[in-house]
Amino acid sequence: MPLATFVTVRDFIRYAVSEFRKHKLFFGHGTTNAYDEAASLVLQTLNLPIDQLEPYLDAKLLAEEKTQILENLKLRVEKKLPLAYITNTAYLQGYEFFVDERVIIPRSFIAEIILNGQLDPWIEHPELVHRALDLCTGNGSLATIMADHFYDAEVVAADISADALDVAAINLEKNQLTEHVTLIKSDLFRNLEEYLEAFDLIVTNPPYVDKRRMDSLSDEYRHEPALALFGGDDGLELVDRILRQAKHYLTRFGVLVVEMGDNRFELEEMYPDLNLQWLETQSGDGFVFAVTREELADYFD
Repeated sequence: MPLATFVTVRDFIRYAVSEFRKHKLFFGHGTTNAYDEAASLVLQTLNLPIDQLEPYLDAKLLAEEKTQILENLKLRVEKKLPLAYITNTAYLQGYEFFVDERVIIPRSFIAEIILNGQLDPWIEHPELVHRALDLCTGNGSLATIMADHFYDAEVVAADISADALDVAAINLEKNQLTEHVTLIKSDLFRNLEEYLEAFDLIVTNPPYVDKRRMDSLSDEYRHEPALALFGGDDGLELVDRILRQAKHYLTRFGVLVVEMGDNRFELEEMYPDLNLQWLETQSGDGFVFAVTREELADYFD
């Protein structure tokens, strides 16, 4: 048994890599390969820094630590639970968030875009954002990052799911931003009437998985709430509603930032003359676009 045979952090990482590869696990919730996932599982279980293997690799483990690692490993392998649901912890752009199966695991490209200054062509300085909206906030990760980055802004975070808003509230408290963010239960813009022409910035990472892809999701993704994933038969149902309605909630010089899947071609076919500015991320471009209130008003009027 590994409990008796394995001694060090290195031993358990090696064993975890072998188990992950043998069971052909899918990685897409913060890591991209078996080694990074194994290291993250072991380090998180031991409450060690997730980005620092040294000087811990050859540290000898206590019996109870070995037992906990093996229990978490079993959940990951046998139930195909994403690691973040096992540890109730996820990381995005240096921020730490609480997660459970009420919400999808944070992985939005919009966080990278905000923090890397890629919205500068529309928002030259953070203080120019007086009010911002995180639509379909889910776990509250983007609302958290927005409230921290746009330090003078009032941030509103809206979601159709009461469960998701409960988790978002945990993360706002965890990051000491409760007083800067208002949580609202809303089906897209439906309950946001008081914010007409109010937002300098709207960001949204709505459900955008189409029916064909929903049917072929890996076991890991099937643990996430379908409500937060399914975007209609073509994946563009909510994106379409957002594009048509957002102009009413943006200020004169406001901008909408939308994250979607890999159906850029279908979206551009749907709106052939709408000026969508596609933004680059470390994983490539074609996943996030920006469009101004002026452009939306001209197109949909």
